Amino acid sequence: MEIYKDLSSPTSQKFEKLLNNQLSKNKIEEGKIIDGKITKITDKYVFLFIPGLKSEPVIDINEMKMIGMQDKVIEGATIPVLLETMENKNGDVVVSAHKAYKIKGWYELEKAYEQNQSINGKIISKCKGGVIVEHIETGSLMFCPGSQISDKPIKNIDHLTGVEQKFAIIKLDKVRGNACVSRRQIVFSNKKEDKIKIIAKFKVGDIIKDAVVKGYSSFGCFFEVNNEIDVLVHLQEISYSRVNHPEEIFNIGEKHDLKIINIDMEKLQIGCSIKQLSPDPFEHISNYEIGKQYKVKVVKITDYGCFCELEAGLSTLLHSSEISWTKKNVSPNKLFNIGDQIDCVITEIDKIKRRVAISHRLTTENPYTTLEKNNPVGSDIDCIVKSANEYALYVKLGKFDIEGFLHSNDLSYTGKPEEELKKYKKGDKLKVRVLEIKNSEQKVRVGLKQLDKDPFDWFKDKKVNDTITVQVTSSNNKGLMIKPEGCDLKFLIKKSQIALNTTDARPSRFVGGERIDAAIADLDLDKRKVSLSIKLLEELQNKEAVSKFSNPLSGKNLPFSSLSEQLDDRKKKKISE
Repeated sequence: MEIYKDLSSPTSQKFEKLLNNQLSKNKIEEGKIIDGKITKITDKYVFLFIPGLKSEPVIDINEMKMIGMQDKVIEGATIPVLLETMENKNGDVVVSAHKAYKIKGWYELEKAYEQNQSINGKIISKCKGGVIVEHIETGSLMFCPGSQISDKPIKNIDHLTGVEQKFAIIKLDKVRGNACVSRRQIVFSNKKEDKIKIIAKFKVGDIIKDAVVKGYSSFGCFFEVNNEIDVLVHLQEISYSRVNHPEEIFNIGEKHDLKIINIDMEKLQIGCSIKQLSPDPFEHISNYEIGKQYKVKVVKITDYGCFCELEAGLSTLLHSSEISWTKKNVSPNKLFNIGDQIDCVITEIDKIKRRVAISHRLTTENPYTTLEKNNPVGSDIDCIVKSANEYALYVKLGKFDIEGFLHSNDLSYTGKPEEELKKYKKGDKLKVRVLEIKNSEQKVRVGLKQLDKDPFDWFKDKKVNDTITVQVTSSNNKGLMIKPEGCDLKFLIKKSQIALNTTDARPSRFVGGERIDAAIADLDLDKRKVSLSIKLLEELQNKEAVSKFSNPLSGKNLPFSSLSEQLDDRKKKKISE
């Protein structure tokens, strides 16, 4: 076969130019939207002709129905498709009319967003946080937040569903392909000019007659004025008394007079008040004095206290800490009901913060003060065990509604605290001694062992280095457990303190019952601590024997008495040489 290479002739050059033009027209790429001509239609498929492809791509007829283009499926018609793959594993060309339709729709949304133009859409369904809007021209789905559906609170949107209307695009996410739209902006822009004219009729201080309750939320109540504009009465402007929710006071359709307290021309909002139409009850606060007792009405109960009224509209707080002297962390709803009239003492009046604090417990005498008068520190009092934990008992003191703290260390002088604690149970009656009263902290500490004579007093007339006689009760590897004669306490003589000679310092030498002498090595009466030592006693006895019977010149006249000293001198002399 001969290959023609001569391109110098005019005919060849003309053919080359025509060929390049044709190839440039048919240049196609994957991922591009191209037009395809319908060549054949069957019950299931639509066949297309696209110049530059080696085979005819095929589209499922259902795909055309899904995007609403079944009416355009006519032989000879041209439709846009997305070229996904020029050749798959089977050698076929893969195209999609549905994806081309969506991409073209996204281009239109981008264009409208960049040019700040509104688009046509309709609400097709509700979702979490808002609704789904369908773009009329392309069928693209967009999200409209609940706050962007209308310029005023709206509970039911059934009348808006399925209706074609204008929307503004407020956000486009090109990476995720998400669009966020707003109906509120369209409604607001249409009303803005009219709203400015309406608001211009009002000024701060005007009284609006017969405003109609239109709706309410947790932060206030909305009123319609003259069928022209909606205004808000904030929750705090409804009444001088505490209001939990507007629905407690208002019903839809009711009429009320309002006072305009602020106008915001930027937000085009009017704020109104109902309570400012009547005198401020806080102006009567001068009728009340700190420290005096008054009747108050419980109007609300919370976990941390009760809100009460001194008079209609004049609210005050009774904190849970001011309900009782003795009940800690008391639940107000267990003691009071809404509507109860209770006695309280005013403890604070803050005119700047418009706050009044009261106390219910101050209407009765402080039981801790009474206890301190009738049963001062050092006195004895009957009690009943109320509860216990791993280190103490809690006892109710006499006729007082007060719990005293009885530590396990204060149960007995001789027994082990944890064992002594097990001897008592709820309901046991005891007599205890008051050890400490902290009125400001509302705490009382009592003791049981203090009713008996302290066995440690046996050491009051003793001092360090005194010799005492003890009886061995037991022995172990740590030392000897002994009991001084005439004393009910037991002490440990450590192994290192049993004897001066280490070979004799064996606890096993003692079997129990032996009477021996020991010296007091350390004594602290305040801390109730004492240390005993047999070794110290031996040292004291040796020292005493030496001081009584030895002579400084003893042994000097004996033969060889200075021999060791002479030998030492001779050794030192040789070393120096």
